Amino acid sequence: MKIQNWLKGLVLATAISVPALSVPPSFAATPDDILVVANRIDDIISLDPQEMFEFAGTDYANNVYDSLVSFDPKDLSKGYEPSLAESWTISEDGKTFTFTIREGVTFHSGNELTAHDAEFSLRRAVGLNKTPSFILTQFGFTPENMDSTIKATDDRTLVVVTDKKYAPSFVLNCFTSAISYIVDSKEVKSHEKDGDWGNEWLRTNSAGSGAYSLVSWKPNESYTLNANADYWRAKPAMKRVIVRHIQESATQRLLLEKGDVDVARNLSPEDVAGIAENSDLAVDEDLRGRIMYISLNQKDPILSKPQVIEALKYLVDYKGMEGAFLKGQWKVHQAFLPLTYMGELKDQPFSFDVDKAKGLLTEAGYPDGFDVEIIVRDAQERVEIAQSLQNTFAQAGINVSLSQGTGKQILGKYRARDFQIYLGAWGPDYPDPHTNADTFASNPDNADEAQHLGKLAWRNAWAIPELTAMTEAAVQETDNAKRAQMYVDIQKEHQKVSPFVEMFQKNEQTGRRANVSGFVTGSAVTAVYYWTVTK
Repeated sequence: MKIQNWLKGLVLATAISVPALSVPPSFAATPDDILVVANRIDDIISLDPQEMFEFAGTDYANNVYDSLVSFDPKDLSKGYEPSLAESWTISEDGKTFTFTIREGVTFHSGNELTAHDAEFSLRRAVGLNKTPSFILTQFGFTPENMDSTIKATDDRTLVVVTDKKYAPSFVLNCFTSAISYIVDSKEVKSHEKDGDWGNEWLRTNSAGSGAYSLVSWKPNESYTLNANADYWRAKPAMKRVIVRHIQESATQRLLLEKGDVDVARNLSPEDVAGIAENSDLAVDEDLRGRIMYISLNQKDPILSKPQVIEALKYLVDYKGMEGAFLKGQWKVHQAFLPLTYMGELKDQPFSFDVDKAKGLLTEAGYPDGFDVEIIVRDAQERVEIAQSLQNTFAQAGINVSLSQGTGKQILGKYRARDFQIYLGAWGPDYPDPHTNADTFASNPDNADEAQHLGKLAWRNAWAIPELTAMTEAAVQETDNAKRAQMYVDIQKEHQKVSPFVEMFQKNEQTGRRANVSGFVTGSAVTAVYYWTVTK
């Protein structure tokens, strides 16, 4: 079948609204050099790598852009390795990192990639000051000093100077994150408007050097990528990648069974079990770094009471949810660091105990409970978790109303601190324990105008000077054994007093056609890779 005819059929299928339990139109299997992925991508609000801070957006950026430091998708356990920076040196005082930029890499525009592009990109991340900018500004970079702390001394050399000495792995791990992806400075500057660093243009366009370039993006529907045949790592086997927004698991499964998609990334446990005996399909598992939690806004006079916070931790049916509708996909985990990270904590001090919760609520002055709203993205497993909480909270007299919305809508309320209880997931931004410690256990300025959007402690208005100081000390500790123990201690204190109820860690189950191989979801350290896929 001609590719253009298949694509015409795909467009038709995408345009049709498919109810969760109806059968989608049937089309022939996808072409050998096109990968079609069913995923939830309604959280994408921008395609600008220096602005995006969402799961689906990072998947996109991981394939369109390159970073100075990256991972080998064929062996993620090796940790970070050279990427656009083929090597680096670190000064004796531990503050100056000198990167040597790889020669022969070009952007999709045809422009040569140089250290000046890296300089522009890192300065752009600081200057834009979008949500993920803290990943770089935590090293002391500011709009006022970035001309001297982030500097290309020639086409091949980039010099970065931090404000103080940090563990080198911490610095280098941060340079693997999306905020550090290198953009085509000439292309982006040509679209700059009123000093916006080209942000308006790059929100809907691409300017990278990665394995793929953007063809089109339709918010809440799909995005399409074309392969970069000259990609410096390897020539992608898939000439085109189409990622379709399919919200319902049942629809993803049916599309996968019929061959209309090659990969389904959001299958429920029931649908995973349903395809297990199909020889045309396969299921891969990957322990991700994503933590599912609820958090309580400390501006709320009821939810800020210590006894109420503790009571809610005993009103979650952790084991019940894991063994029922979450079976196989989320495992009980009650600490903010994912398993496999330095300083991991396996303690599970909380269990479902209504009597204990009632006693705590009585101590707090609410023996008959209270009314509260949980905001949640309208994704199947999150809504099911919210409904379980609604049921178990009610057993202690707490009347829960659920407010559902798209990822963008719910995240908007969360970032504006306009909520009572938030239910969602958090994934690490780089493979270092500071990534989660800094967001769950650090809040240097709790004022509304501080706008620490990347810090969950700030989003929940939780003022914690002591934990903030402990977190700052841990990131500067160069002895790995001591540093690991510091993170254990922080998490134990966090479990006792925080307005966060960490519940589960993600075990991702990905359905795929059996002829598809090399689809790497990134484990706990990075995002998905498309250029490794073959059929």
